[in-house]
Amino acid sequence: MGKERKAQIVLENTFCHIQGIGPRTEKRLWEADIHNWHSFLNGPKPLFSAATYYAAAQVIDESMHALAAEEAPWFYNKLKSGDHWRMFRNFKHRAAYIDIETTGLERDVSSITTIALYDGEKILTYVNGNNLECFIDDIFTYDLLVTYNGKSFDVPFIESFFDIRLPHAHIDLRYVLNSLGFKGGLKSVEKRFGISRKELDGVDGYFAVLLWLEYQNRGDPRALDTLVAYNVEDVVNLEFLMHHAYNLKIKDTPFEQDLAMTIPPRPDVPYAADSGLVNELRRRFFIGI
Repeated sequence: MGKERKAQIVLENTFCHIQGIGPRTEKRLWEADIHNWHSFLNGPKPLFSAATYYAAAQVIDESMHALAAEEAPWFYNKLKSGDHWRMFRNFKHRAAYIDIETTGLERDVSSITTIALYDGEKILTYVNGNNLECFIDDIFTYDLLVTYNGKSFDVPFIESFFDIRLPHAHIDLRYVLNSLGFKGGLKSVEKRFGISRKELDGVDGYFAVLLWLEYQNRGDPRALDTLVAYNVEDVVNLEFLMHHAYNLKIKDTPFEQDLAMTIPPRPDVPYAADSGLVNELRRRFFIGI
């Protein structure tokens, strides 16, 4: 396989989605220069009985068809959750980084206030009472979701709020980064990677609720602008963190030199927080507490 093609793949280097092949056996395959599906099918077969080999070959054939058809959910269902990051390079062009803000944590009594979506090229925002329903149509143009704690919060909240099901493949960076030793909430992880939120530093989910109430009760457009800016900051930073996490994971494989990804530049964000309002709300709600 030529270097150009090798640099375009990662799923084709994956065997751990095949029943009976775990991390240790996969590593043994790599050490035997069986680096991808093609070399498995066309090279020597020293590690398996004939029955095991032909069963694995069947799954590899299905994998090739699924990859050619860009069926990200197929791989999502085949891979263990700890290996979902392997989908990223192949399906990056069909990925959406998403994050929601809500009025609370309980899905039965809380509402979504804003949603931010970034696909590596364009930033889309959705606001309750304005265009929130447009998210439903837009999200189904993507195959892979990238979130932080989205498996536990964002996706189930979206599904409950809109009464829909999101069948997408999903990489939850909370678990990927946790496996790499980066534990805690998104903001604390960002700081470990040198990300600064500047005027939004210290703003969190509770503060986002205050911004929404300020917008709803006082009609202050600065509050909505700041809330959307905060929401967008999450998804823009997810792209940065996803690339870093992927590259750190690749270090555990023989393919780091060929498969490491360039960290994309930060996009131009057309939303800005109002630092005066942020400070005002801090004085109003937090001073003396």
